[in-house]
Amino acid sequence: MKRMRGYAGAAALLLLLFIGAGCGQQAEEPEQTKDVAGNTEESAEAQSMEALFAECEYVTPEMYERATSYAQGDLSRLRDVLRRAQAGEDITVGVIGGSITQGFLARNPETSGYGALLRDWWEETFPDSEITYVNAGVGGTSSYLGVHRVEEDLLCYDPDFVVVEFSVNDGNSIFYKKSYENLVRRILTWESQPAVMLLFMTMEDGTSAQDTDAAIGFAYGLPMLSYKNAVLPEIEAGSFTWKDISPDNIHPNDRGHAIVGELFSVYLSSLCCGLDETQTEVAPFEASFVTSDSYMDAALLDSGDIEPLEAGSFTRQKVNEMFPDDWYTESGEEGIVFSVEAANIGIMYQRFVNGTGGQYEVWIDGEYSMTLDADFTGGWGDAIETTEVYSSPEKAPHTVELRKKEESQGSVFALLGLLVS
Repeated sequence: MKRMRGYAGAAALLLLLFIGAGCGQQAEEPEQTKDVAGNTEESAEAQSMEALFAECEYVTPEMYERATSYAQGDLSRLRDVLRRAQAGEDITVGVIGGSITQGFLARNPETSGYGALLRDWWEETFPDSEITYVNAGVGGTSSYLGVHRVEEDLLCYDPDFVVVEFSVNDGNSIFYKKSYENLVRRILTWESQPAVMLLFMTMEDGTSAQDTDAAIGFAYGLPMLSYKNAVLPEIEAGSFTWKDISPDNIHPNDRGHAIVGELFSVYLSSLCCGLDETQTEVAPFEASFVTSDSYMDAALLDSGDIEPLEAGSFTRQKVNEMFPDDWYTESGEEGIVFSVEAANIGIMYQRFVNGTGGQYEVWIDGEYSMTLDADFTGGWGDAIETTEVYSSPEKAPHTVELRKKEESQGSVFALLGLLVS
């Protein structure tokens, strides 16, 4: 397999060809011109795009055209970041998403995950720029948790360029549309004014929140790449099989990640041409909300941030590697109680495959809200679960209590944090 590192190096060399060529952002039918003898010649733009595709091992012009069918809108932020990198300024590149972004099932996430390949492109295309790379991918999580952890996991690094990927973790519902929009908006309105691209992945059967996510991308004028649009028609046509790009029904293998990496490389390289000629001021972000501003101040509170009013049989204990400041009980004999001020309240907890996980009731201000099930017997592994347990229009003080359900077969419960906004 060709490594994307070599591809990025080739892309850097091609920038010399691109300058002044007026390259577009999508693969189109080659433009024809005539020389003095009356023969047709491909334009410099078509030649440069052909050169990029010649360096791809997997992505064809047809795949790229489908993947970038959503790519449109205001590119002033993205061109500004590319221009600054070309001038040798330090750039911070971030990715946030679920297990695909984390690199699960890539042979080595640090070298063959799509985020690492994207990092390689920036490093080798702009060797005079110091590139800081932040991978904020957390497996098994959605944009609902993402919007609560984005400041601590990503924004505190003041990113200049961010990829958002939650299309196989979110559902096609107004709840996830709202959390996804608030996540994207929080990134766009951060003081470093990062350029944002949306990435749409897919399950084998086509399940994806792509359409819901794209609605936010269109409203905000963001560039978008669709892995789903690139690969599924190729599989249907018999060019390759799903097993060629994934060992299960969701996660890309190295070839799948390489396809994503090549899509980004062709897209970003095509924007690098004529940067001086396309120089414009970065447009202010002024888009209105599509849903609501429910999670614009969202935060994750763990045992390092908040003390319970009553700990009951819960003790502070590390249970989850990604979120280590937890509360844990093996008996659930006594519940745990918190006081928070919020309009919206969620619970992040761990589900266990060993049969010990219990069913715990959530009570808000003394009223029953719902039951959380920590039993994941037969599942793929111990998993993070997030559930919104209370929502209201305005912030107010609330008590939150977790207590074991009387009929619960298991007793173990690990509370990883409270999600408040």
